[in-house]
Amino acid sequence: MSEFFIRRPIVAMVISIFTIILGILVLRKVPISQYPEITPPMVKITGNYSGANAVNVEQSVATPIEQEVNGVESMLYMLSINANDGSTTIQVSFEVGTNLDNANMLTQNRVAIATPSLPGPVKDLGISTKKSLAFPMMIVSLYSPNNTYNAQFINNYSYINVVDQIKRLKGVGGRGRIRCRPVCDAGLVTT
Repeated sequence: MSEFFIRRPIVAMVISIFTIILGILVLRKVPISQYPEITPPMVKITGNYSGANAVNVEQSVATPIEQEVNGVESMLYMLSINANDGSTTIQVSFEVGTNLDNANMLTQNRVAIATPSLPGPVKDLGISTKKSLAFPMMIVSLYSPNNTYNAQFINNYSYINVVDQIKRLKGVGGRGRIRCRPVCDAGLVTT
């Protein structure tokens, strides 16, 4: 059979093209819910310790939370990011196929157990535990075509008029984040 296709390459190309076209047509009809999950679900824990540097945040905030959250059901690994502005972000990744709502609930329970051992300012501001994705799903850029408005104006405009509208969309898992870029005056990244 292989000799047939080697001697007649046009037949092999026609069959390949037909297979690709058929695959594209069938792929458009398959609902998204039928696609396999390939990225591990993630829960993001965020907190803020005002006035602390990254080392203090790691020792007094991130470490107690990590020790308590470590070993939560179906967890794969954790990634902790502590910044000099006092913020901490702990990303907890779970096995592919894990129910994200259940994983979020179990993580929130573990964070609640760790909360009494955290410093007072962190408890006052609160620790946030939310479902998250590892990559942005949508990026919206706002800019002033004639440079009429500066970045601060566009940031304010996007906070007032755009972010809340995007948060109301079905399927938006997290909150909108505003990031200023020098190329375009403001960008909205939702995850």
